[in-house]
Amino acid sequence: MSAGRAIAGREPLDAVVVGAGPNGLAAAIELARAGHAGQVLERASDPGGGARSAERTLPGFVHDVCSAVHPFGRTSPFFAGLDLARHGLRWVEPPVALAHPLDGGRAVLVTRDVDVTASQLGRDAGAYRGLVGPLVRSFGPLIPDILAPFHVPLSPRRAIRLARFGFHALQPATLLARRFEGAPARALLAGAAAHSVLPLSEPVSGAAALVMLGSAHFDGWPFPAGGSGEIAKALVTELASLGGMLETGHPVARLADLPPSRVAVFDTAPRALTEVAGRRLPEGYRRAIRGFRYGPSVFKLDLALDGPIPWQAEGVDQAGTVHLGGTFEEIAASEADAAHGRISPRPYVLLAQQSRFDRSRAPGDGETAWAYCHVPHGSTVDMTEAILGQIERFAPGVRDRVLAVSKTDANALAAYNPNNVGGDITGGRMGLRQLFTRPAIRLDPYSTPDPRLFLCSASTPPGAGIHGMCGLHAAHSVLRRLGSNAGARGEDTDPENR
Repeated sequence: MSAGRAIAGREPLDAVVVGAGPNGLAAAIELARAGHAGQVLERASDPGGGARSAERTLPGFVHDVCSAVHPFGRTSPFFAGLDLARHGLRWVEPPVALAHPLDGGRAVLVTRDVDVTASQLGRDAGAYRGLVGPLVRSFGPLIPDILAPFHVPLSPRRAIRLARFGFHALQPATLLARRFEGAPARALLAGAAAHSVLPLSEPVSGAAALVMLGSAHFDGWPFPAGGSGEIAKALVTELASLGGMLETGHPVARLADLPPSRVAVFDTAPRALTEVAGRRLPEGYRRAIRGFRYGPSVFKLDLALDGPIPWQAEGVDQAGTVHLGGTFEEIAASEADAAHGRISPRPYVLLAQQSRFDRSRAPGDGETAWAYCHVPHGSTVDMTEAILGQIERFAPGVRDRVLAVSKTDANALAAYNPNNVGGDITGGRMGLRQLFTRPAIRLDPYSTPDPRLFLCSASTPPGAGIHGMCGLHAAHSVLRRLGSNAGARGEDTDPENR
């Protein structure tokens, strides 16, 4: 029975949210906190979107299906404003946030301490402290501004702080790398910058480097005990405590599939919204959405192992996240290949080894590993050997420990979560052209020309990541439309603006 028929005879809801990913749940929770509890509809059999976990290889081996490690899972204004621990969510912080192995048995280990990290970089220690130190000292106050749409803060101090960040962030990673002379510092920067999924020669790729390194020092890149699905479980419980409703197994193909409501908020790809809304949205807006660009895809492996990965470099076993790609030049070449439709023979690989620190992820002495590389948009080329080759390069003998492998290509990603259009897990290319105009040029990026339809997915600012901020900002947009912002948090709570 459809939700619309199920609630026949009732008054229209204030809001219905389509999609129970972290942003959809964030929007629903924020609206409920403001007195507008509504209903969330999810096409899949379980909620979570990019925050789900499953036994994908062998019984007892719990793998994160999409996202794994969450730099803003504890610190974004949305998550910081909730007490999800009371719903059982527990964060695990590894001793080392990030490791970047190099050939020859060396590795750079990023911990909370900037000075300790810098001390591993030889003659670049001072340059690293000069670039990253001030960023880390101001990172907490910066978070609400960098996880927001384009704006100029009212507070002069806050505006200057954001402008200083922006001066470096808008640069290509290749330009930032000129600050460093040695291979270790340059490689570390490249691995962080590659989270942008942009060529490292492109503007804005530097932003990812700064945000990733800043967050690693600031909060240690934690992940949830038991799997990323625990985030969704906690959010669903929070929503229920506020009177919100969730219905899974409810696809929405047209507006008639929605229950009566004053507004509808879509945690979907922009084109999915236009397909559902049809001519309720003007042709100009639909044309702009058709022009929204997507970036490279990913090819992902989930590994079940009979023991820890045998890293060659000391300390890598203490890291939750490992960047595998060698030098700056190698990583830059790999990212350029993916962006320009080529398959890299030695791809840059992001790897997480959560079971080293969370024994609920694997039985006995077993271990799990989560790893992916960037490939051209829509590519279904099997990158298993290329990824295993990069792991073996820095952990000789790892192949002998693999018990089972689960592969996920672009098609599988898009089928599992349609928001990953063509296998793009970032919700759309994060280059300069779309940085401030996601998904179309509007003063309010969460609104549409129809005053009753809103968008809250990662295709809106600030983009990809499990931070809930797309949903939070979209909820504030809805509250303005509904004529109430009672209970809304994060609009402008910085005391410097008062």
